[in-house]
Amino acid sequence: MDKLKIINATVRPGRKGPLIAEWIKGVAEQSGSFEVELLDLGEVKLPLMDEPNHPAMKKYQHEHTKKWSAKIEEADAFIFVTGEYDFGYPAPLRNALEYLYTEWNYKAGGIVSYGGVSAGTRAANALKNDLATFKVVPLYEMVNIPFFTEHINENGVFEPTEIAVKSAAALLKELVRWTKGLKTIKADV
Repeated sequence: MDKLKIINATVRPGRKGPLIAEWIKGVAEQSGSFEVELLDLGEVKLPLMDEPNHPAMKKYQHEHTKKWSAKIEEADAFIFVTGEYDFGYPAPLRNALEYLYTEWNYKAGGIVSYGGVSAGTRAANALKNDLATFKVVPLYEMVNIPFFTEHINENGVFEPTEIAVKSAAALLKELVRWTKGLKTIKADV
């Protein structure tokens, strides 16, 4: 079964990203299309890039980089869950991307963004541009959640709207399709 890594980008205290990441993880698991693992950057705690060699060389010296490399290398696809901070995605996600290079290549990447009125779309668009430089194929289909705090119940559980549920289904359908196709390309590298 293909392996899907869901990467939660937020790390600050009081963050709500893990609630949305747990929701999309459940949706992905219910689809039965992937073996799903949630990677929470707040728990991974990568320091600012501290490897002396360029990531494309894969000559990692630090244990945290070797562990991160192994997690990303085994993935067949990704879903990035990101809030929007100052019109972009959080710096810890950019840092996590920059730690590696070839491990990201030729894999599909879906995006779930959240925020206020913009639903995190500016962060998602910035992320899409950056993912392409790592040879991750960013999908057109996304889940964008406006006013997300209004959908967190008193028990701290994210309750998606009907639009979010439909968007998640469309995202997963395309993620399955692209994952299959990109395996052919990756095998030819």
